[in-house]
Order: sequence, then C-alpha cells, then structure tokens
Amino acid sequence: MKLYEISEAKGIESLQLTERPTPRPGPGEVLVRVRATSLNYRDLALCKGGLARMVKLPMIPVSDGAGDVVETGPGVMRLKTGDRVAAIFTQGWLSGPPYQGMYQSSLGGGIDGMLAEYVVLREDGFVKIPDYMTYEEAATLPCAAVTSWNALVVEGRIKPGDTVLTMGTGGVSIFALQFARMYGARVIATSSSDAKLKRLREMGAAHVINYKSKPDWDKAVLELTGGQGVDHVVEIGGAGTLPKSMNAVKAGGIVHLIGILAGAGQIDPMGLLFKQARIQGILVGSREMFEAMNRAMAANDVHPVIDRVFPFSEAREAYRYLESGAHFGKVCIAV
Repeated sequence: MKLYEISEAKGIESLQLTERPTPRPGPGEVLVRVRATSLNYRDLALCKGGLARMVKLPMIPVSDGAGDVVETGPGVMRLKTGDRVAAIFTQGWLSGPPYQGMYQSSLGGGIDGMLAEYVVLREDGFVKIPDYMTYEEAATLPCAAVTSWNALVVEGRIKPGDTVLTMGTGGVSIFALQFARMYGARVIATSSSDAKLKRLREMGAAHVINYKSKPDWDKAVLELTGGQGVDHVVEIGGAGTLPKSMNAVKAGGIVHLIGILAGAGQIDPMGLLFKQARIQGILVGSREMFEAMNRAMAANDVHPVIDRVFPFSEAREAYRYLESGAHFGKVCIAV
C-alpha cells in the first residue's frame, strides 16, 4: 500500500510518499480502506518539528480520516465489512473524563496516523459515520469538530441565548459557529479578511469583527454585548490572544483554550479572578462525545465546511495550502 511518512521533521518537504505491505487485522482489530483525510494545524506543526517531544519518528501523519471496513479480525463485534467509519483522535479515550497520558494513543502523534491507503486499528477506535455525509465531510470530524463539541456542549453546556466568540475561519472555529447556531446561541466572529467575514455572516454569525482593522477587538466585543462580554470564547490563539479573550469573556464565562496559533505572551490572571470566569483546556474528546455529536449533526443536517480537496499525490500541496491560511473551513486529501 502507499502511504506518507515523516522520518525527520524539517518542514513540509519531510513528507515522503512510500510503500509498505498492506497490514492485516489481528484479534479485535479491523482493516479500513481510507477514502479521505483532513488536515489540522497539528499536522503542520509535526512536519516542522513543533511536536518533537510528543512523537516518535518515523511516523505516518494525520489524525483525521474516514473510509470503509474491508476486513475484520477474530472477535470483532462492533463493526462489520462494509461499514463506513471514521477513526477517533485519541484511540484510548472511549468515554468518561480525560486521563493522564491519553495523548500517547493519539493518531498521527502518539501512534501512526491516517495518511495511508489502509490502516489497522482496534474496532473500538472507530465510529460509524452519518449516512448523509461524504467521506471527505466525515474525515473533518475527529479533531476539529469533536474539539468544538467538547468545548461548547460538554464542558460549556451551551444553551439558547448564550453568546459565543469565535476566532478566524479554520475548522474548529467554523464548527463552533455551526454548533452554537444549532443550540440557539448568538455568535460574534473574527477574521482578518472582509471576504471571509461576509461568509461568516452568511453562515449565521450575528456580528463580525475584522481584528486587523480593529486590533482592540476585545473592546469591540464588549461594545456589542453592552459591556457584559460573551459566555464562551473559543480561544485558538493561545498566549498571544488570551489576554484579550479574558477581557472579552463575561463574569462567570468560559475561555475554551484550544490552540496556540498566536504564539507567546504575558498572562495576568487577575481579570479572571474578579470575573469568576475560567479557562478550560480542551484536547479533542472521547469516542462517546464523537458519537453524540454525530447524532446531533445528523438530526440537524449539519454539513462540515470544506474549502478544498487535494488528491493523494498532492499531499504536500495540501499542507502548503493549510500553511498559507487562505482556507475557509477544512482542507482535505482524497486517498
């Protein structure tokens, strides 16, 4: 079978197309023909050495993928040949709260990922995908969608009338917009592109802010909320944007800390103290969350937003496109 492998993390050029024998499933395992994968910022960071302490090379990258079960090993009960499935991000986190060391079973990080024609994993490491979704749509779910679901629904307990602040137009932020609207919440969305802000409006954002022309976007958020702030901030910037997020959140609200795109910065916790607000770290979610999210998406006919689909032979180009920041929604690779 064909697959991509990273032997040394020195940039996108480190992504090498190679071949290995097609694996066979053992007891409790299934062989899946991968049909599509999708990229996350984490995959780009892996190529560049940003996760050097967390991964062991060589590595098949990419956590997110969907396909068909083509063979089952002895004792398999949950799945059968022909089932359409997506792999869960953290193979060991099936239900319940997070646990120490769970990252060691993450696809494309702790263990080999999905950027291959075939993968073998334990049957409990997959979920069935909604019938109405394409393989590309389903491939966008394991990381970005489950992360947003965990933040807003599981940890945030979002309710109608809440206000949610999203940042940018990557996968996590777009899913957060979709889930917030699904729950009857009001969304304030930010981007540096007026064209992208127009699309966010079309998707249901009540207010949009260009953070390039309005660098004090936190003050703009406070103005839009009558000085109260938002119930939820879907924080993808990390330390570089966290002080503004802490200013924009309301008393008793939650800053869902998900990404690190904006780099380093100084953090003064006093703002959270006086607001009795909290920062909640989010590292994707469990299989149980994934399955609940799929049911909700199917009931509301929610479709993931895909910007572009690249052929398998152009995986490097897909990574470069993600790196450019030009995308709106998810970047996929058809296998």
